[in-house]
Amino acid sequence: MRLHPALIALAATLVLPRAALANDSDLQVLAPYVRLAPPGTANTAAFMIVSNTGRSDRKLLKADSPVARRVELHSHVNDQGVMRMRQVTEIVIKAGGQSELKPGGYHVMLLDLRQPLKEGESVPLTLSFDDGFSKQIDAPVRRPQTVMATDPAAQHGSMPH
Repeated sequence: MRLHPALIALAATLVLPRAALANDSDLQVLAPYVRLAPPGTANTAAFMIVSNTGRSDRKLLKADSPVARRVELHSHVNDQGVMRMRQVTEIVIKAGGQSELKPGGYHVMLLDLRQPLKEGESVPLTLSFDDGFSKQIDAPVRRPQTVMATDPAAQHGSMPH
């Protein structure tokens, strides 16, 4: 007996958990950008807002980019009065909520850049989530705002790890 493909697809939607069927429409990446690194700096960071309109919490587990030899998820922690970056294994995006990746908080570190980045160019990033879904985005390279330049938490390149 041969089953019709539409019947198989219908059965899968009834059996598979919601996370396995999650798609691009549940997650949106808003306002992504990569901070322009000062000359001679081999590291920089990417920032964005990841919004989750789905009914289940999601986790960003990994990021990749061809512009860097290593890409890591990071956060800042207060270590006895000194702000330090720490690599994290995941960034949770709550159901119906969002996670802001910003200076002084969660962010994507681009380590050991293959070449200097130029203001205005786009950096391709691939974000990988806990359900196996990957989202590709382009993040423009932007100069840090004046306020950020005076904020010690925004100066990733010189921070201890």
